Amino acid sequence: MLITSTKQEKMCDRIPVSTLLFGASSILGFHLATLFPKTIAPFISPGNTSRAVRHWPSLQLSDSQWLEKLFHRTQPNILVYCHAVCDVPKCEAYPDWAYEVNVQQVERVIAALPGHTRLVYVSSDHVFGGDGVYSEESSLCPISVYGWTRVEAERLVLRRAGSLVIRTSLGIGPSPNGRTGHLDWLRYRILHNLPITIIEDEYRSVVWMWELATRVLTLARSEEAGLRHISATRAVSRVDLANYLLNLLGKPATFKIECRHQQRTPHLGRVELDSVYEGELFRPLTSVLDG
Repeated sequence: MLITSTKQEKMCDRIPVSTLLFGASSILGFHLATLFPKTIAPFISPGNTSRAVRHWPSLQLSDSQWLEKLFHRTQPNILVYCHAVCDVPKCEAYPDWAYEVNVQQVERVIAALPGHTRLVYVSSDHVFGGDGVYSEESSLCPISVYGWTRVEAERLVLRRAGSLVIRTSLGIGPSPNGRTGHLDWLRYRILHNLPITIIEDEYRSVVWMWELATRVLTLARSEEAGLRHISATRAVSRVDLANYLLNLLGKPATFKIECRHQQRTPHLGRVELDSVYEGELFRPLTSVLDG
């Protein structure tokens, strides 16, 4: 069912908005919207028909007038921006499209956003690429078109006073469509007898999505500004992660193992997030394998 602009406006009017969420059809956005439904007004990517999210209004970020009307009507205190195309191979194949979605749409949002609204942009560890432990002070080294679009979007956001950029890594939890994200991807391919390939030399900071969503919203509501990382207690390999999740699912750990250099598109190696900041807001989240 398509949701018309008028219906979208009525849905927004029914919500006592304090926080708008752009990108509720991403896995992190989905968890934010479902964990905190009383204070978050979610918007999904256009064309998303997943049953779990299709009743939410869709974004029209190519339309500056739509943005101006939305912000005028809702006057949000906070905008949490989780909207992006994160498909690395697709970004490599269509770099202009990736730039439009991941950078130019952010630029339009910033231009229309009321001065009093706090912008919280959720970024990615794909702004790095070489093997290492990376803090907020580390030099950027993206290896993909997707990573570069994240870098450009971060720069736009950080030029706006009082804004916050949160870099996250790999979150584990259910997805709106039951097929995306590492957990549902494994489950879906097992159930449909599809081949599974795991990259043996990729290590990431892997956390449970509900904990990640809670930390993101806590940071969004704080007075923190600038650039912040959400880290994990340790980095884990994709192979160990796959074995652990398949065991949780009660499925046999049967998959093909390859290295990143065998892939056609750029692939992260050992990218572990760290933070130079101290305090409860920056305490590493428990690694999935330890939780």
